[in-house]
Amino acid sequence: MKSFKFAWNALADQPHNVAPRSERTRHHFVHGRTYLSMLGSNLIHGFSAYGFYRRNRRTMYRAEVPIRPDMFGLAVSPAPGRMDEILELLGETGARQILFRIPSWEKERLEAFEDFARALKSRGFEPIIALLQRREDVFRLDAWSAFLDDVFGRFHRYAAGFEIGHAWNRTKWGVWDYTEYVRLARAAAALRAKHGVRLIGPAVIDFEFHLYPPVLRAVEFEIVSSLLYVDRVGAPENAQYGFTAEMKMALFQAMAESGTGRRPDCWVTEFNWPLAGTGPYSPASGKPNVGEEEQADYLIRYYILALASGLISRVYWWQLAAPGYGLVDVRERPGHRRPSFHAFRTMTAMLAGSVFLRRERPRGGDVFYFGKGGREFGVAWTNGAPWENDFERPVTRIVGRGGGELAPSSRVRIDGHPKYIFF
Repeated sequence: MKSFKFAWNALADQPHNVAPRSERTRHHFVHGRTYLSMLGSNLIHGFSAYGFYRRNRRTMYRAEVPIRPDMFGLAVSPAPGRMDEILELLGETGARQILFRIPSWEKERLEAFEDFARALKSRGFEPIIALLQRREDVFRLDAWSAFLDDVFGRFHRYAAGFEIGHAWNRTKWGVWDYTEYVRLARAAAALRAKHGVRLIGPAVIDFEFHLYPPVLRAVEFEIVSSLLYVDRVGAPENAQYGFTAEMKMALFQAMAESGTGRRPDCWVTEFNWPLAGTGPYSPASGKPNVGEEEQADYLIRYYILALASGLISRVYWWQLAAPGYGLVDVRERPGHRRPSFHAFRTMTAMLAGSVFLRRERPRGGDVFYFGKGGREFGVAWTNGAPWENDFERPVTRIVGRGGGELAPSSRVRIDGHPKYIFF
């Protein structure tokens, strides 16, 4: 086995892919048996997963779902010298469930991370911590275990859970096959009882749910997580390989249930849409990049599709402050609040504490109905051409995506910008 010098892209918050393609190809060839074992696991559990998926598709959006405040998560990175500003911005969003990362290669900064966790907890936020790995950790399990032991010991009093590993199905994150990830995750599981911690995983990125059965059979997680990005096809209603975002969520839950043998809590711990025109600060190139208006629209639509389904218990946007994709652009002082920031804040204010009631699809658009405080309201949008919708009952109030009041009318223009319509 070979290791390669780790290189971090601080502008986009992700590693550079430093390993040559030839070496990665050689590894996959030499370790071909891991793919056979993964295929076997999927064949064994595939039939049950398909049945769960069919059930999920039949039942999602057909039952009432309480939309609890703790379903809205938001990720954040500590910003040295700007902690007060970050905490103030977090408070404005309405989210209390916060995720932040601790990389294994920054263990000398644990005291600073602990200060951040303490500050979050003192302000009434509930953090979870994602623990990032690199290639060296695969070869030095003793060092990885020591890092976990230190983190669990320091942070268990602040964190409600620890996500073990990150996006490991991308080789730039240091893990080259699922058996390597299993070894990292088992090291965490061995320390669970000692520190009384809750483990979250397996933190697979994108639409690669075939990895769930073999991993979930090997390691037990209290919460099953996915970094479920759908940005490569644009809007969350668009399909990739025939699967829209809501269909992917149904399959995610089905694979998690099949892999664990129970109906687990499923969380999306990371997603976003990167922003066009942000250059090296964007974590992706080309098609995934969208304008600020589209980002704000898609954020709301994704959260509602996930939380109203009854299949996803919590969703975290990555992240609060980042030039290339965040709700706030921190290249300015104070940070510039983007449309997505106002959209997130309005969404939590409107939906937290409500009950999802039903979904209607006029002209292929979407109206999700909620009840809160004795009143009913709908959130309406379309991924297609705009039209004027007649709700055929008095509309008393319309609130725009960012919180602005619009003139009430029973005939409402339905377009890509979600609107909150009160009856």
